[in-house]
Amino acid sequence: MKQLLIFSTLLLLVITPAWSQSTEYQKNKIDKIEKGSVFTKIINGDLPATIVYEDEDIIAFVPLRLQAPVHLLIVPKKEIHTINEVSEEDTLLLGKLFLVAKKLAKEQGISETGYRLTMNINEDAGQSVFHLHMHLLGGKTLGPMVIQAK
Repeated sequence: MKQLLIFSTLLLLVITPAWSQSTEYQKNKIDKIEKGSVFTKIINGDLPATIVYEDEDIIAFVPLRLQAPVHLLIVPKKEIHTINEVSEEDTLLLGKLFLVAKKLAKEQGISETGYRLTMNINEDAGQSVFHLHMHLLGGKTLGPMVIQAK
């Protein structure tokens, strides 16, 4: 199954039009998918992490590079490379990601002051780990999502 997924990904990357991902990004993405997600290694206990939540479907932990005083990664244990690969069968799992985020925001004391939930998908958004994940950011006033044109 994994080989079929890798082959399908390779095929799609080869036949995509010019406006898609850069060649360098595509190669890097394929290499990372073939090696397996760092998040899967955390889920399997092969890499250490500061885990703040875990159940049968989801794990949440502190990332290595904090971008806010509160910064957690909320990750489904099912390896889905990008949101573009989500299917109807993932509906409950995605809903559960948001419920876990709500719970963690409350536990971290930022549910009332405010927080941001983000998912980066592919090159233009800066996705570097190809295992769907949600960033929970808060604990300070957060700047704009993107630089605003004047």
